[in-house]
Amino acid sequence: MATKYRNVKCTYNGIKFDSIGERDRYKVLELRVKAGEIFGLKTQVRFVLNVNGIKVCNYIADFTYYEKDNYNIIVEDFKGVITGLFTLKKKLMKAVHGIDILITNKNNL
Repeated sequence: MATKYRNVKCTYNGIKFDSIGERDRYKVLELRVKAGEIFGLKTQVRFVLNVNGIKVCNYIADFTYYEKDNYNIIVEDFKGVITGLFTLKKKLMKAVHGIDILITNKNNL
């Protein structure tokens, strides 16, 4: 069944994805792992967003991984539509954790 943004949830290798595009992006990242370009690929990683000791919300990243020559974490979100809520969480991730979220879409497949 499609969501309000017409995403169709699906499963690949036992992993649940919110959209076919997100699944396809995962397949690209899998190839990059096999090629040795990235490592530590994880899906649906939860980050707690606290401000002044108060939990504001959670952000769940589609993917996290590390590039071969860079040991900084890459936090990636596959987006068809960028909502106001996502924009706020992206700013909170930068403010709270110092992490810029990499936004990918169907053009990155």
